[in-house]
Amino acid sequence: MSQHPVVWFEVRGDKTEKLQGFYGELFGWQLNRDAPTGYGVLSPPGGKGIAGGIGARGGVFSHRITFYVETEDLEASLDRAVALGGKVVTPPTPVAGIRVALFEDPEGNVVGLSTP
Repeated sequence: MSQHPVVWFEVRGDKTEKLQGFYGELFGWQLNRDAPTGYGVLSPPGGKGIAGGIGARGGVFSHRITFYVETEDLEASLDRAVALGGKVVTPPTPVAGIRVALFEDPEGNVVGLSTP
């Protein structure tokens, strides 16, 4: 069986700057806010941990907290999630040179999938 590491996390909210400030102050995170959307990207401090981002909710990003799991085959992983009681939220979509998809688990939590 192949490995499926957690490779990204996201925290989404309605007041992006306040949310970014909260996590920045709480954990000492330095967010790169160069994206025109105001999305803040965190590189793992000291090279330990996983990268992630803090941005606005809206559209397909109506969830609040999501982690992304790497998979070689987005379609097969989505099919498996559905077979186990999940629901596709966002089908495979190209984003920043990779492909991502989102599914809901049986309790309504949104989980992301990404290609390597």
